[in-house]
Amino acid sequence: MASTSQAQILPTVSRAFIDDWLAALRAFCPPQQFADFLEQAGLSSAATSMERITHDQIDPLYQVVAVQTSDEMMGLWSRPFRPGALKHLCTSTRHASSLSASLYRFTTFWNLLLDDYSLSLDSTDNRLRISLSPRDGRPVNRFGHMLMLKLAHGVASWLAGRELILSEVRFAFQQPEFAEDYPILFPAQIRFGQMQSSIEFGSPLDDTPMARSEVDMREFLKRAPRDWIFTTYREHALPLQVREMLLQSDHLTLHLDGAAKALNMSPRTLIRRLDRDGASFRTIKDGLRRDIAIRDLELGGKSIEAISQDLGFASAANFHRAFKQWTNMTPGTYRRLTP
Repeated sequence: MASTSQAQILPTVSRAFIDDWLAALRAFCPPQQFADFLEQAGLSSAATSMERITHDQIDPLYQVVAVQTSDEMMGLWSRPFRPGALKHLCTSTRHASSLSASLYRFTTFWNLLLDDYSLSLDSTDNRLRISLSPRDGRPVNRFGHMLMLKLAHGVASWLAGRELILSEVRFAFQQPEFAEDYPILFPAQIRFGQMQSSIEFGSPLDDTPMARSEVDMREFLKRAPRDWIFTTYREHALPLQVREMLLQSDHLTLHLDGAAKALNMSPRTLIRRLDRDGASFRTIKDGLRRDIAIRDLELGGKSIEAISQDLGFASAANFHRAFKQWTNMTPGTYRRLTP
């Protein structure tokens, strides 16, 4: 069976996803400051050339930029959000009478600060939707839209004490080349090229209890953005559920038929449902192998041969070939580039 530490492995994101963020950041600050941010966050030019980026590389960059630019939204909007803005947001939402009232406060808070966009809260069939609408003709900032919707989902989930189910996420921009990264952030059906960017919660929230203390809030903010930008929920996102089942199998030996049986469906149904979510059993398994390999190479406690065996490869040579396809680097090169 997989170890507890292995079960905590988070998916990596593609370099293209990070480049989308870095492009916005590069336009926000002078070249030398931009380079300094990468260096302070441990993201050297060599690290940013990697095909896959870990969460432990992303979190420090956000923290460095938010502090040193005095903008907790990192230049993604037309005006800066001074230090303490997110603390006031959390304070306001956690004192609301219900979770739906908290989300209303979330939208009104941002509408007091945003010049270029407005947020609205609507209800359809007792399901709440938060939408982001432009006030002018500015081009869509993909990373800004993603971050705002993920913040709404993250704050609501924190208030509820569990990751809330989303039924649908929409984005007002065309599908990017790194679309496969979005389910890591939003465990729901995702649509691109829509009129507005929005998230819709999958169940009524009026009776959802909230119990968050001042200490809870300080810890939540201290860990930002880890607790609200990456999803950990498995049950309502089939690709993540399959990934979790693979984690629990010895050397990732679970096959399609076994996964389908455990999920009480036929292999054909599982294939069809994964395809609907833009995934396949093989890509999920390869992605998990890739992320475990990256984690183990960064930790440095195992030889490349041992990592190859743990991942179920017939030989180290097969592992080398697969890793190079995943990251455009050999395992040895990746290990040397890891800080």
